[in-house]
Amino acid sequence: MDAHMTRRGVLGTAAALTALGAGAAGAAAAPAGPGLPPVKDRGRRQGTYEEQVLAAPGDWGVKNFRIPALAVAPNGDLLAAFDKRPEHGDSPAPNSIWQRRSTDLGRTWGEPEVVRAGLESTVPGEKLGYSDPSYVVDVETGTIFLFCVFSKDVGVWDGEYGDDDEDRRIMSANLSVSHDSGLTWEHRLITEVVNPADCRAMFATSGAGIQLRYGARKGRLVQQYAGWFRAEPDRDADGSGERVRSYCLLSDDHGETWWRGEPVGEDMDETTIAELADGRILLNSRDHARGGHRRVAVSEDGGASFRDLGIDEQLVDPGNNAQLARRFPEAAPEDPRARELLFTNSRDRYARRLGTLSRSLDDGGTWEPVGLFEPGNLDYSVVQPLGGGAVGILWEVEAREIRFTQLEAENLPGG
Repeated sequence: MDAHMTRRGVLGTAAALTALGAGAAGAAAAPAGPGLPPVKDRGRRQGTYEEQVLAAPGDWGVKNFRIPALAVAPNGDLLAAFDKRPEHGDSPAPNSIWQRRSTDLGRTWGEPEVVRAGLESTVPGEKLGYSDPSYVVDVETGTIFLFCVFSKDVGVWDGEYGDDDEDRRIMSANLSVSHDSGLTWEHRLITEVVNPADCRAMFATSGAGIQLRYGARKGRLVQQYAGWFRAEPDRDADGSGERVRSYCLLSDDHGETWWRGEPVGEDMDETTIAELADGRILLNSRDHARGGHRRVAVSEDGGASFRDLGIDEQLVDPGNNAQLARRFPEAAPEDPRARELLFTNSRDRYARRLGTLSRSLDDGGTWEPVGLFEPGNLDYSVVQPLGGGAVGILWEVEAREIRFTQLEAENLPGG
């Protein structure tokens, strides 16, 4: 049963975003209030949508929830994962990964299922936590992979170098695997594979990874990671410290084994990826330096390495996790729909607010904001295709609620 009543909202348009001041100086404008009429866009009204709260502070006796992930399971169920947080904190709090399931593409949701349970303990040396989920679905084998942080006594800010999972001062990498559309899970640690020797506090970026659909590397599984890399003496003679870089974990045998690609960037941080129509991978990252825009890179070898393209001035962002996804992942490379990308983020240079759906029709070359799904404060968000042009958006707000909406094709530009 649903824990909350369904609410109806209006998908704002690019014109609404301009009125809200969601561009470079967005923080100066007030968010839209409730009850605003639908905005007219080119003479027609945008469609309404139903918004559901999947988890909120106090539900099931839990203090708060954070960090959404979203996937369509091989059996057609829609899965929404998030952190169940008994304390108000990121890793190394004793968090757990919970999941809710919808058998009707988001119209109704079942009760929470536990994917990975943390251990809440005040006894030194006992506390365990799992945080920041990300799904990768293998559509060829019907297997689901869920990546997350496994923490003991440290988090990203104080994690140490090394890959010994028994060391409580090292962050570890958990991989959970399901062969029955997320009903049951097997677990293993992959820290030794994921963690470069010169990196500490690496973690899988939450949300969703991808499976390549084109070319010689078709079927490859790709999950994005980030971590703190040691300063390089020959490049950092000025005494500057660590660099936050992004890289990908890859599998060419349907998840039996994994290997690590080369890191990219110097302030990349949490990253999202999408395959382009020509088989390249576009990487889009929050800016660790919080300069007000997204950072981008591109891979021509299936995620093994990336070419840093620097700042994308089109995508305003305060330094927040976001999500990049193809709207039509099944489209053939020559189909114009194969070049359509979707992107959700907090479209404000200075603050985490104005949850915006943006669209590119040219593989990320140009972007336009097409909808405002959260006029207030927005933390992390995920967008995923649901088939037939429909999309699902899962996001979190400052009140530590996890919210979901399904947008039908007719409610989006281009239908």
